[in-house]
Amino acid sequence: MRMIYLSPVPWASFSQRPHHFVNWYHHQTGAPVLWIDPYPTRLPTLSDFRRKPPVAGQQNASVPPWLQVRKPRSLPIEPLPGSAMLLKRLWQNLLREAAAFSAKAPCRICVGKPSELALQLLALIPDSHAVYDAMDDFPAFYQGLSRRSMARRQAQVIQRVDKVLASSSPLHDKLRGMTDQIELALNACDMQQLAPVESLDLGAKQQVLGYVGTLGRWFDWDLVIALAQANPAHRVRLIGPLFTPPRRVLPANIELLPECSHASAIAAMATFSVGLIPFKLNRLTASVDPIKYYEYRALGLPVLCTRFGEMASRDKEPGVWIVDEDTDLRKTIVEALASRTDRSAVEQFREAHRWAGRFSTVDLLKGE
Repeated sequence: MRMIYLSPVPWASFSQRPHHFVNWYHHQTGAPVLWIDPYPTRLPTLSDFRRKPPVAGQQNASVPPWLQVRKPRSLPIEPLPGSAMLLKRLWQNLLREAAAFSAKAPCRICVGKPSELALQLLALIPDSHAVYDAMDDFPAFYQGLSRRSMARRQAQVIQRVDKVLASSSPLHDKLRGMTDQIELALNACDMQQLAPVESLDLGAKQQVLGYVGTLGRWFDWDLVIALAQANPAHRVRLIGPLFTPPRRVLPANIELLPECSHASAIAAMATFSVGLIPFKLNRLTASVDPIKYYEYRALGLPVLCTRFGEMASRDKEPGVWIVDEDTDLRKTIVEALASRTDRSAVEQFREAHRWAGRFSTVDLLKGE
C-alpha cells in the first residue's frame, strides 16, 4: 500500500522519527512514499526573523528512488479565519499530484503534524487507511490563536484517521480521551549513527557533564547553574542553538558551544561522563519522550534529568538519576560518575530501542 506522509520536519534535516518511519514502512511493504515537507501552521513571531538557518552538513542530501519529496506553497496565515480558501488555491497542483499518486494503487495517509493540508488530503482521499503519528503535543508549542487553531485541527485529524500513534505515555493518556484507536510507539535511536560498542570509552573520562540540543524556553537554566555550582571541579558543556539565554552570569565551569552537525553532536556526546536533560516541568515537556535519553544510554552514559514526560517513569531504570527540588546535586553527580555500564548492557539497550522495533510492534500493516 502506497503512503502519503505529511511530515513535521523537512526531509533535508537530520534523520528523525519521520525519516525512520517512512524507511521502515517502505522496507516492510516495498511501496513508494510521497513525502510532503511541513509549512508554517502558526502566525509568525519576532523570533522567526532572528533565527539562524540550520548548520550545514546535517541534512539528508539524497532522496531514495522510492521517495518523492514535495514542498507546499504557503503563507504563514493558517490560524486566521478564512485562510483555508486561499491556501487551497496555493495547493492545487500538490493536491492533484497527491490524488494521482493515490489513484495508482491503494494508499495510506500518515499525518505527522496536524494541518489544514492534512485535512484537505483526508477529504480528497476518503478511503485511505489514515494514521496520525503524534510525535509531540503540538498545541503546546504555540500561543494564542495559533494554539487554538492547532488544537482544533488536531481534534479534526484524530476524528478522521483510523489509528493514532503516541510517542510517549503521557501523550497517549492525553489523546486517549479523544479516541480509543490509539497505540503507544515510543521514540528510539538511530543506532547506525553511533560508534560501535567495542570502540566506546566506558571508563572514567574527562568528568564532563554534557548536554546537546536546543537551549529553548523548556531549558532549566536555574538547575544547570545550581548543578555547576555544586560541582565546581567538573565542566558543564552545553552544545546547541541558544534561543533562551540565561538571565544571570554563568559559573566559570559552564561552557557554551554553538550548534553543530548531528554527526558532530553524537561524537561530542561520546566524550561526556554524564548526559544531562535539564528540562522544566511544564506543558511543553509533559508529553516528551526525549531521543537524547536513548542516545546517551546507547553510548553507555549515565543520565541526569528532571521528572518530565516519559522520563518520570524511568526513575528505576539503570543509569538514570532523576533530579527533584530536594536532590543533593553533588552527591547525585558523584554517584552517576561512579556508575559503570558494561558493553553487553549497551548492546542489549541498543537492540531493545531501535526504530524498526518500535514501529513493528504497532498493528499498522494488518491486511497489507
